[in-house]
Amino acid sequence: MPQEYLNKLRYTGLAAFLGGWVVILAAISRNPWFVFTENAFSDLGNPMANDPWLFNYGMMLNGLLIVVYGFYLVHVSFSKTSSVGGGFMMITGVFLVLIGAFPEGSQNHFFVSVWFFTQGALTVLTWGLALYRDARWSRVGWVFLALSLGGSLLALIVPWPSIAVVEAYGILIMDVWVALMTRITPGFHG
Repeated sequence: MPQEYLNKLRYTGLAAFLGGWVVILAAISRNPWFVFTENAFSDLGNPMANDPWLFNYGMMLNGLLIVVYGFYLVHVSFSKTSSVGGGFMMITGVFLVLIGAFPEGSQNHFFVSVWFFTQGALTVLTWGLALYRDARWSRVGWVFLALSLGGSLLALIVPWPSIAVVEAYGILIMDVWVALMTRITPGFHG
């Protein structure tokens, strides 16, 4: 693939996370019973929801975009650790695809949902370690380490009012990370 096309892949992470919010909001608009402080986002993909395909296929599409973004991250990686971080991002995308493939109520849904967020945290942690070790990027590395470790700790200890609220929190952490990565990755080889 030519370099100019590979460089454009850096925006697939932003597209996935913006697309994820669009899908969630569209699914909520089709399900007026959904209460942010009482439900989980996956309730929108439950077979009993109105148009569950909207949520489930939307998660699958955004998961594929995340896999492509992970491919881009491997392409721009500058160390073994950053390559592993790109691979973790691909796995994060696979688990988002699986959330759509195994909607709420199916046997594997809980596992794939938990691992989507776990892989996302591991991705941010791994990139934090990779950037921390590079003098040019050590400050950003510290930010990513704080996002991953501090964010995960808060997710575990705060008494969240609902699963959707803690999911939104986890997604926002990944959104911040993707926005920062989109900004800095062109400088990795410069």
